[in-house]
This record gives sequence, C-alpha cells and structure tokens, in this order.
Amino acid sequence: MAVTKAFIGELISECIAVAIIITIGNSAAAMFTLYDPSPYKTAYWGVCITWGLAVTIAIYVTGAVSGTHANPAVTLALAIYRDFPKRKIVPYWVAQVIGAIIGAALVYMMYGPVIDSFNQSHGLTREAGGAAGVFFTHPGDGITPVRAFFNEIVLTGILVLGIFAVTEEYNTQAPRADSSALIIGLLVAMIGGAGGYLEAWPINPARDFGPRLFCYFTGWGSAAFPAPLNYWWVPIAGPFCGGVAGASVYQWLIRPFLPSRQVAATLVPDPAWTRMDQPH
Repeated sequence: MAVTKAFIGELISECIAVAIIITIGNSAAAMFTLYDPSPYKTAYWGVCITWGLAVTIAIYVTGAVSGTHANPAVTLALAIYRDFPKRKIVPYWVAQVIGAIIGAALVYMMYGPVIDSFNQSHGLTREAGGAAGVFFTHPGDGITPVRAFFNEIVLTGILVLGIFAVTEEYNTQAPRADSSALIIGLLVAMIGGAGGYLEAWPINPARDFGPRLFCYFTGWGSAAFPAPLNYWWVPIAGPFCGGVAGASVYQWLIRPFLPSRQVAATLVPDPAWTRMDQPH
C-alpha cells in the first residue's frame, strides 16, 4: 500500500484522538480511584460526562482529517458497511493503540506520585493490581469474564448502532454534522451511566489494550497481562463483536426502511445529463 502524506495525516489524527480521550478519561478514573473522599463517588455522572466530552473534543480536533474513528471496533464496522478501505484497517488500529499508550503515559506522568501514595496508604502494590483501575478495566462485583464479554457486546453494539444512526446521510432525524460530535460524546456518557459499574465500560479495544500494555511494562506485570481470571481478552473481543453486531442491526433492520433513502433509490438520472457524460 502506497503511503501518502494524506494517509500519514489520518494515522496521526487517529493517534491524537485516542490520546486525548485516554488522557482525559483515565484522569477522571484517577480522580475517582485515588482520592478519598473522591469528588466522583457521589456524583458518578461526572466521570461519565468527562469521558463523553473527551470523545467530543477529540472529534472536533481530528474529525476533518480522519473521521475520528478513535476505536478499532468502529473502524472494523465502517470497513464492513461504510466502504472504509480495508487496507487501512490495521494501520488505523495500530495508530489508535499507540494513541492509547501515549494517553496512559501522560496520565502516569501526572498521577504517578498519587498512585504510589495511594498504594502505600492502602498496603497495595502494582503487582497486586493497586490503582490499576486508573488505566484499564476489570469486571465488577459478581461479573465473570464470560458475562463481561456479553455485556460488552451489548454496550458496544449500542454505541456503534448510535454512531451509524447519527452519521447516516439519509437519516432525517440525525443532528447536523457540527452537532454530531456532541451527540456521540453524550452517547458514550449515557452508556457509562447505564453500565459503567459492570466492567468500567471499555467499549473500545484500544481504550483498554493500550493502557494495559503500558502498565505491563511499568510495574503492574501480570495484573495487566493476563490479568486476574485471564481477563485481558474480554475488553478486546467483546467490543469487536459488539461493534459488528450494532452496525449489522442498523444496516439491515433500520437503514433499508429510511423514507428518504427509499425516495433516493427511485430517482433516475436525467437522460440529457447521461448523454453529456459520455465521451464525444
């Protein structure tokens, strides 16, 4: 595949978008986890809206360059149903994971001393998973890895279903292009508000894998990989499956019945314009 300046720009854009999301989102997780009393413990919606607005600002910053997938599950769904070039899938995934690692590194730079203080005061170590929730996800009380896998299919399915609806050109109920970023951010926040305590709502393979990889090399070791209960695969496989499922629901059960799309399908080109397009 030829590497053009425009394509390099797209990859840089995806990297920056995810770095923004992880820097802001994991910082909110640090505020929730490391401080007692936490400003978020009785105001959990604050965590959700912070993550959501991080997505919104990432879209505003990078959307004109790459479309701001910022999520490997979204990239895969767009390749299947929205003609995103399949040759770009893996490079986008790599850029997204690199962005997540950068974001985790920035959070570590800011909160490293607080993490150490938290672990020391609670008798924890990084190897035992102390403060790991700042960076990557884990199952909540009563949630097994298998249940978490299916939870993430549902939650990511709703995410991608909403993204496809918001960005559908024939959907007359979709917001204007300059408002869609805010709606997608609120969608992320809504999912967190509805299911965040299940397994911290990764809904994005890069969001979990990048920080988890960073933490593996900065002291968390087996707490990150393979993680207790061999959990590491769940926040990757669940969102991938859910993204395809949500996109499929929209593509097959909603999109064919959009009235404006049906009208567009009945239009035929004017013969005069057809003749003008022919070579003379």
